Amino acid sequence: MQLHELKPTKKRTVAKRIGRGGKRGKTSGRGHKGQKARAGNSTRPEIREQIKKLPKLRGHGVNRAKTVNNERVLPAVINVAALNEFDGTDVSPKTLVAAGLVASRRKSAPAVKILGNGELSKKLSVSGCLVSKTAKEKIESAGGSVA
Repeated sequence: MQLHELKPTKKRTVAKRIGRGGKRGKTSGRGHKGQKARAGNSTRPEIREQIKKLPKLRGHGVNRAKTVNNERVLPAVINVAALNEFDGTDVSPKTLVAAGLVASRRKSAPAVKILGNGELSKKLSVSGCLVSKTAKEKIESAGGSVA
């Protein structure tokens, strides 16, 4: 086989250029009048029109506090009823992690909040924890103290 014997397997196709006048007649393959018949026409895709109607500020959904203040560290929550089964009298984040009532965060004791759900029959001394109003009342009525 020689170079002059090579032939393409299929014909080269060139895109039909429309709207150039000449022998195509009347509207030159562009249909009738209107925006799409004009030169330089570039209408946006329909999906882009829908996207443009969406509000710009997104990410503030049902619970805006979680999306806006997501760097805020929430305390680990424990109820008074769980402290009733706690062995010991001193309650602090470190002792709660050691007892397995609260999971540690990044190898250290997290902030802990004690809530007043349940009953308490022990005398406990709470320190270094956030305490709700009802939990404080229940701990002090059982003879304990909150620092």
